[in-house]
Amino acid sequence: MKAAVHTRYGPPDVVRISEVDKPTAKDNEVLVRVHATTVNRTDSGLRAAKPFINRFFTGLIRPKGTVLGNEFAGEIQAVGSGVTTFAVGDRVFGYSGLQHGSRFGAHAEYLAIAEDGSLATMPANMTFEEAAPGTEGSHYALSLIRKAKIRSGQDVLVNGTTGAIGSAAVQLLKHLGANVTAVCDTKNIELVKGLGAERVIDYTAEDFTKDTQTYDVVLDAVGKSSFGRCKRLLKPHGIYLSSDFGPLAQNPILSLVTPLFGGKRVMFPIPRDNQEMARYFKRLMEAGAFRPLIDRRYRLDEITEAYRYVETGQKVGNVVISVEPSN
Repeated sequence: MKAAVHTRYGPPDVVRISEVDKPTAKDNEVLVRVHATTVNRTDSGLRAAKPFINRFFTGLIRPKGTVLGNEFAGEIQAVGSGVTTFAVGDRVFGYSGLQHGSRFGAHAEYLAIAEDGSLATMPANMTFEEAAPGTEGSHYALSLIRKAKIRSGQDVLVNGTTGAIGSAAVQLLKHLGANVTAVCDTKNIELVKGLGAERVIDYTAEDFTKDTQTYDVVLDAVGKSSFGRCKRLLKPHGIYLSSDFGPLAQNPILSLVTPLFGGKRVMFPIPRDNQEMARYFKRLMEAGAFRPLIDRRYRLDEITEAYRYVETGQKVGNVVISVEPSN
Protein backbone atom coordinates (compact mmCIF):
# COMPACT_ATOMS: atom_id res chain seq x y z
CA MET A 1 0.00 0.00 0.00
CA LYS A 2 0.99 3.64 -0.35
CA ALA A 3 1.94 5.60 2.76
CA ALA A 4 3.67 8.86 3.72
CA VAL A 5 6.90 7.64 5.30
CA HIS A 6 9.64 9.41 7.28
CA THR A 7 12.74 7.47 8.33
CA ARG A 8 14.51 10.41 9.99
CA TYR A 9 13.54 13.55 11.84
CA GLY A 10 13.54 16.86 10.05
CA PRO A 11 11.60 19.33 7.89
CA PRO A 12 8.62 18.41 5.66
CA ASP A 13 10.97 17.19 2.93
CA VAL A 14 11.89 14.09 4.98
CA VAL A 15 8.42 12.70 4.18
CA ARG A 16 8.14 10.53 1.06
CA ILE A 17 5.30 8.54 -0.49
CA SER A 18 6.43 4.90 -0.52
CA GLU A 19 5.09 1.38 -0.87
CA VAL A 20 4.92 -0.38 2.50
CA ASP A 21 3.40 -3.59 3.77
CA LYS A 22 -0.34 -3.48 4.24
CA PRO A 23 -1.29 -4.14 7.88
CA THR A 24 -3.59 -6.98 8.90
CA ALA A 25 -6.36 -7.07 11.46
CA LYS A 26 -5.09 -9.09 14.40
CA ASP A 27 -7.28 -10.47 17.18
CA ASN A 28 -9.70 -7.77 18.39
CA GLU A 29 -8.59 -5.35 15.68
CA VAL A 30 -10.23 -3.92 12.58
CA LEU A 31 -8.57 -2.98 9.29
CA VAL A 32 -9.71 0.41 8.01
CA ARG A 33 -9.45 1.49 4.38
CA VAL A 34 -8.52 5.14 4.99
CA HIS A 35 -10.38 7.65 2.84
CA ALA A 36 -9.28 10.83 4.63
CA THR A 37 -6.82 11.92 7.30
CA THR A 38 -5.26 15.19 8.46
CA VAL A 39 -1.93 16.91 9.03
CA ASN A 40 -1.81 18.77 12.35
CA ARG A 41 0.53 20.22 15.00
CA THR A 42 1.03 16.79 16.54
CA ASP A 43 2.19 15.28 13.25
CA SER A 44 4.52 18.21 12.60
CA GLY A 45 6.04 18.04 16.07
CA LEU A 46 6.65 14.29 15.94
CA ARG A 47 8.08 14.44 12.42
CA ALA A 48 10.54 17.17 13.40
CA ALA A 49 11.09 15.81 16.96
CA LYS A 50 10.31 19.24 18.36
CA PRO A 51 10.28 19.63 21.28
CA PHE A 52 13.12 17.16 21.87
CA ILE A 53 11.10 15.32 24.53
CA ASN A 54 9.06 13.80 21.68
CA ARG A 55 12.01 11.49 20.96
CA PHE A 56 11.45 9.67 24.25
CA PHE A 57 8.12 8.49 22.86
CA THR A 58 8.92 8.04 19.17
CA GLY A 59 12.61 7.04 19.10
CA LEU A 60 15.73 8.75 20.41
CA ILE A 61 17.85 8.56 17.24
CA ARG A 62 15.29 7.85 14.51
CA PRO A 63 11.54 7.29 14.35
CA LYS A 64 10.34 3.88 15.55
CA GLY A 65 7.12 4.31 13.61
CA THR A 66 7.69 5.67 10.13
CA VAL A 67 4.05 6.45 9.23
CA LEU A 68 2.43 9.36 11.08
CA GLY A 69 -1.19 10.47 11.07
CA ASN A 70 -3.57 10.23 14.00
CA GLU A 71 -6.99 11.20 12.66
CA PHE A 72 -8.83 9.22 10.02
CA ALA A 73 -12.13 8.35 8.43
CA GLY A 74 -12.73 5.34 6.24
CA GLU A 75 -14.40 2.00 5.77
CA ILE A 76 -13.74 -1.27 7.57
CA GLN A 77 -12.30 -3.81 5.12
CA ALA A 78 -11.59 -6.68 7.51
CA VAL A 79 -12.09 -7.64 11.16
CA GLY A 80 -9.93 -9.82 13.37
CA SER A 81 -11.02 -12.68 15.57
CA GLY A 82 -13.18 -11.64 18.50
CA VAL A 83 -14.46 -8.39 16.99
CA THR A 84 -18.15 -7.87 17.74
CA THR A 85 -18.69 -4.09 17.73
CA PHE A 86 -17.86 -3.41 14.08
CA ALA A 87 -18.42 -5.23 10.79
CA VAL A 88 -16.93 -5.19 7.29
CA GLY A 89 -18.38 -2.26 5.38
CA ASP A 90 -18.93 0.01 8.40
CA ARG A 91 -18.00 3.64 7.79
CA VAL A 92 -15.90 4.77 10.75
CA PHE A 93 -13.76 7.65 12.03
CA GLY A 94 -11.37 7.94 14.94
CA TYR A 95 -8.01 8.71 16.47
CA SER A 96 -4.87 6.57 16.46
CA GLY A 97 -2.42 7.98 19.00
CA LEU A 98 -0.08 6.40 21.54
CA GLN A 99 -2.80 5.06 23.81
CA HIS A 100 -4.51 1.67 23.41
CA GLY A 101 -1.38 0.30 21.74
CA SER A 102 -1.85 2.48 18.65
CA ARG A 103 1.12 4.01 16.86
CA PHE A 104 -0.39 6.57 14.50
CA GLY A 105 -0.29 5.24 10.90
CA ALA A 106 -3.25 7.14 9.38
CA HIS A 107 -1.15 8.71 6.59
CA ALA A 108 -1.61 5.54 4.58
CA GLU A 109 -4.18 3.65 2.56
CA TYR A 110 -4.88 1.19 5.38
CA LEU A 111 -4.79 1.34 9.17
CA ALA A 112 -5.23 -1.41 11.78
CA ILE A 113 -6.72 -0.29 15.09
CA ALA A 114 -8.07 -2.02 18.19
CA GLU A 115 -11.82 -2.56 18.28
CA ASP A 116 -11.99 -0.81 21.66
CA GLY A 117 -9.76 2.08 20.55
CA SER A 118 -10.83 5.64 19.76
CA LEU A 119 -13.17 4.52 17.00
CA ALA A 120 -16.84 5.12 16.19
CA THR A 121 -19.19 4.76 13.27
CA MET A 122 -19.36 7.87 11.11
CA PRO A 123 -21.81 10.68 11.80
CA ALA A 124 -24.66 10.04 9.38
CA ASN A 125 -24.64 13.60 8.07
CA MET A 126 -20.94 13.88 7.17
CA THR A 127 -18.51 12.80 4.46
CA PHE A 128 -15.16 11.11 5.12
CA GLU A 129 -13.31 14.41 4.61
CA GLU A 130 -15.69 16.25 6.95
CA ALA A 131 -15.44 13.64 9.73
CA ALA A 132 -11.69 12.94 9.55
CA PRO A 133 -10.69 16.11 11.49
CA GLY A 134 -13.21 15.36 14.23
CA THR A 135 -10.95 13.96 16.96
CA GLU A 136 -7.45 15.47 17.23
CA GLY A 137 -7.77 19.16 18.07
CA SER A 138 -11.18 18.48 19.55
CA HIS A 139 -9.94 15.83 21.99
CA TYR A 140 -7.27 18.21 23.28
CA ALA A 141 -9.96 20.86 23.74
CA LEU A 142 -12.29 18.41 25.46
CA SER A 143 -9.56 17.26 27.87
CA LEU A 144 -8.92 20.87 28.93
CA ILE A 145 -12.61 21.66 29.31
CA ARG A 146 -13.36 18.54 31.33
CA LYS A 147 -10.33 19.00 33.58
CA ALA A 148 -11.50 22.49 34.53
CA LYS A 149 -15.08 21.21 34.94
CA ILE A 150 -16.41 24.16 32.96
CA ARG A 151 -20.17 24.47 33.26
CA SER A 152 -23.06 26.52 31.96
CA GLY A 153 -22.94 30.21 32.79
CA GLN A 154 -19.20 30.43 33.39
CA ASP A 155 -17.13 33.09 31.64
CA VAL A 156 -14.33 31.63 29.49
CA LEU A 157 -11.73 33.37 27.34
CA VAL A 158 -10.18 31.32 24.53
CA ASN A 159 -6.96 32.54 22.93
CA GLY A 160 -6.23 31.16 19.45
CA THR A 161 -9.72 30.34 18.27
CA THR A 162 -8.98 29.67 14.62
CA GLY A 163 -6.77 26.60 15.07
CA ALA A 164 -7.98 23.02 15.35
CA ILE A 165 -8.02 23.12 19.17
CA GLY A 166 -9.41 26.63 19.54
CA SER A 167 -12.17 26.31 16.95
CA ALA A 168 -13.28 23.06 18.59
CA ALA A 169 -13.08 24.61 22.09
CA VAL A 170 -15.41 27.47 21.18
CA GLN A 171 -18.03 25.05 19.86
CA LEU A 172 -17.73 22.64 22.79
CA LEU A 173 -17.97 25.50 25.30
CA LYS A 174 -20.99 26.95 23.54
CA HIS A 175 -22.66 23.52 23.70
CA LEU A 176 -22.05 23.47 27.46
CA GLY A 177 -23.64 26.90 27.85
CA ALA A 178 -20.49 28.84 28.78
CA ASN A 179 -20.10 32.53 27.91
CA VAL A 180 -17.23 32.57 25.41
CA THR A 181 -14.90 35.46 24.65
CA ALA A 182 -12.67 34.61 21.69
CA VAL A 183 -9.32 36.07 20.67
CA CYS A 184 -8.49 36.11 16.93
CA ASP A 185 -7.39 38.44 14.14
CA THR A 186 -9.58 40.89 12.23
CA LYS A 187 -10.35 38.73 9.20
CA ASN A 188 -11.72 35.86 11.29
CA ILE A 189 -13.99 37.76 13.67
CA GLU A 190 -17.23 36.80 11.90
CA LEU A 191 -16.09 33.20 11.49
CA VAL A 192 -15.41 32.88 15.23
CA LYS A 193 -18.75 34.47 16.09
CA GLY A 194 -20.34 31.85 13.88
CA LEU A 195 -18.69 29.14 15.96
CA GLY A 196 -20.44 30.45 19.06
CA ALA A 197 -18.33 33.21 20.60
CA GLU A 198 -20.46 35.91 22.22
CA ARG A 199 -17.62 38.42 22.34
CA VAL A 200 -14.45 38.72 20.23
CA ILE A 201 -11.16 40.51 20.93
CA ASP A 202 -9.12 41.40 17.85
CA TYR A 203 -5.51 40.80 18.88
CA THR A 204 -4.24 42.95 16.00
CA ALA A 205 -5.98 45.96 17.56
CA GLU A 206 -5.59 45.32 21.31
CA ASP A 207 -3.75 43.18 23.83
CA PHE A 208 -6.26 40.67 25.19
CA THR A 209 -4.33 40.37 28.47
CA LYS A 210 -5.33 43.97 29.23
CA ASP A 211 -9.03 43.19 28.96
CA THR A 212 -11.12 44.70 31.77
CA GLN A 213 -13.39 41.67 32.10
CA THR A 214 -12.45 38.76 34.38
CA TYR A 215 -13.00 35.08 33.69
CA ASP A 216 -13.56 31.78 35.43
CA VAL A 217 -11.22 30.15 32.91
CA VAL A 218 -8.62 31.35 30.40
CA LEU A 219 -7.86 28.68 27.80
CA ASP A 220 -4.81 29.30 25.60
CA ALA A 221 -5.33 27.00 22.63
CA VAL A 222 -2.09 28.02 20.88
CA GLY A 223 0.31 28.21 23.80
CA LYS A 224 1.44 31.74 22.98
CA SER A 225 0.69 33.34 26.32
CA SER A 226 1.50 32.46 29.93
CA PHE A 227 -0.06 32.22 33.37
CA GLY A 228 1.88 35.32 34.41
CA ARG A 229 0.41 37.42 31.62
CA CYS A 230 -3.12 36.06 32.00
CA LYS A 231 -3.35 35.92 35.80
CA ARG A 232 -4.93 39.37 36.05
CA LEU A 233 -7.79 38.17 33.81
CA LEU A 234 -8.80 35.42 36.23
CA LYS A 235 -11.42 35.63 38.96
CA PRO A 236 -10.16 34.89 42.50
CA HIS A 237 -10.32 31.12 42.00
CA GLY A 238 -9.94 31.16 38.23
CA ILE A 239 -8.13 28.54 36.16
CA TYR A 240 -5.51 28.96 33.43
CA LEU A 241 -5.27 26.20 30.82
CA SER A 242 -2.84 25.84 27.93
CA SER A 243 -2.33 23.39 25.08
CA ASP A 244 1.42 23.93 25.32
CA PHE A 245 4.17 23.41 27.93
CA GLY A 246 4.70 27.17 28.03
CA PRO A 247 7.94 29.18 28.45
CA LEU A 248 10.65 26.99 30.01
CA ALA A 249 8.05 24.17 30.28
CA GLN A 250 6.47 26.02 33.18
CA ASN A 251 2.84 24.91 32.82
CA PRO A 252 3.24 21.31 34.10
CA ILE A 253 5.24 22.66 37.06
CA LEU A 254 2.75 25.43 37.80
CA SER A 255 -0.09 22.91 37.70
CA LEU A 256 1.53 21.21 40.69
CA VAL A 257 2.51 24.37 42.58
CA THR A 258 -0.35 26.86 42.13
CA PRO A 259 -3.12 24.69 43.73
CA LEU A 260 -1.15 24.75 47.00
CA PHE A 261 -1.97 28.44 47.46
CA GLY A 262 -5.73 28.11 47.10
CA GLY A 263 -6.27 30.94 44.61
CA LYS A 264 -5.77 31.31 40.89
CA ARG A 265 -4.22 28.17 39.47
CA VAL A 266 -2.87 26.38 36.42
CA MET A 267 -4.17 23.05 35.15
CA PHE A 268 -2.25 20.99 32.61
CA PRO A 269 -4.14 17.73 31.95
CA ILE A 270 -2.73 14.81 30.00
CA PRO A 271 -5.21 14.36 27.13
CA ARG A 272 -7.06 11.06 27.03
CA ASP A 273 -8.53 9.44 23.96
CA ASN A 274 -10.92 6.51 24.11
CA GLN A 275 -14.03 5.15 22.47
CA GLU A 276 -16.34 7.23 24.65
CA MET A 277 -14.60 10.34 23.30
CA ALA A 278 -15.10 9.30 19.66
CA ARG A 279 -18.76 8.47 20.27
CA TYR A 280 -19.27 11.78 22.07
CA PHE A 281 -17.99 13.71 19.07
CA LYS A 282 -20.19 11.62 16.77
CA ARG A 283 -23.27 12.60 18.77
CA LEU A 284 -22.30 16.28 18.74
CA MET A 285 -21.64 16.26 14.99
CA GLU A 286 -24.92 14.53 14.23
CA ALA A 287 -26.74 17.06 16.42
CA GLY A 288 -25.02 19.99 14.68
CA ALA A 289 -23.36 21.12 17.91
CA PHE A 290 -19.83 20.56 16.60
CA ARG A 291 -18.43 20.65 13.10
CA PRO A 292 -14.67 20.48 12.48
CA LEU A 293 -13.45 23.59 10.72
CA ILE A 294 -11.62 22.78 7.46
CA ASP A 295 -9.12 25.14 5.85
CA ARG A 296 -7.47 23.27 2.97
CA ARG A 297 -7.54 19.84 1.34
CA TYR A 298 -4.58 18.00 -0.20
CA ARG A 299 -4.03 14.59 -1.79
CA LEU A 300 -1.77 12.07 -0.05
CA ASP A 301 0.94 12.66 -2.66
CA GLU A 302 0.82 16.38 -1.76
CA ILE A 303 1.37 15.79 1.96
CA THR A 304 4.73 17.59 2.00
CA GLU A 305 2.95 20.76 0.86
CA ALA A 306 0.34 20.20 3.56
CA TYR A 307 3.08 20.04 6.21
CA ARG A 308 4.62 23.24 4.90
CA TYR A 309 1.29 25.03 5.11
CA VAL A 310 0.54 23.78 8.64
CA GLU A 311 3.92 25.05 9.77
CA THR A 312 3.21 28.59 8.56
CA GLY A 313 0.97 28.86 11.62
CA GLN A 314 -1.74 30.42 9.43
CA LYS A 315 -4.16 27.54 9.01
CA VAL A 316 -7.75 28.10 10.03
CA GLY A 317 -9.07 24.92 11.60
CA ASN A 318 -7.85 21.72 9.99
CA VAL A 319 -5.89 20.55 6.94
CA VAL A 320 -7.42 17.43 5.41
CA ILE A 321 -5.63 14.80 3.32
CA SER A 322 -7.66 12.80 0.78
CA VAL A 323 -6.35 9.25 0.44
CA GLU A 324 -7.26 7.90 -2.99
CA PRO A 325 -7.03 4.16 -3.75
CA SER A 326 -4.03 2.91 -5.73
CA ASN A 327 -4.59 2.22 -9.38
